[in-house]
Amino acid sequence: MELSFSDLRVKEVINTQDGKRLGKVCDLVFCYPENKILGLVVPGGKSFAFKREELFIDLRNVVKIGDDVVLVNVAPVRKCPPAKPSGRNPTVCPPPDGRRSYEEYE
Repeated sequence: MELSFSDLRVKEVINTQDGKRLGKVCDLVFCYPENKILGLVVPGGKSFAFKREELFIDLRNVVKIGDDVVLVNVAPVRKCPPAKPSGRNPTVCPPPDGRRSYEEYE
């Protein structure tokens, strides 16, 4: 199947793991000397343009390219809550169940 970038960029990218829309394809990443496509770049969801972070999707994670959507299988991005002013390391994101890791007790 041949597909141009102008055809690909109008397709909506949907994550099959959580069903969320990730946006439309905004860029392709490829390796020049080998002429291989490495993956797709999508905006990463609906938000304001100045807060939007781009998300790279490896070509291995593309499940299906349909007539109007691109289905991908990527793990949902878990955002950390804002850091509390405590002695804990603010760069470590706590697990979703609230338990701390062994390294945090040392």
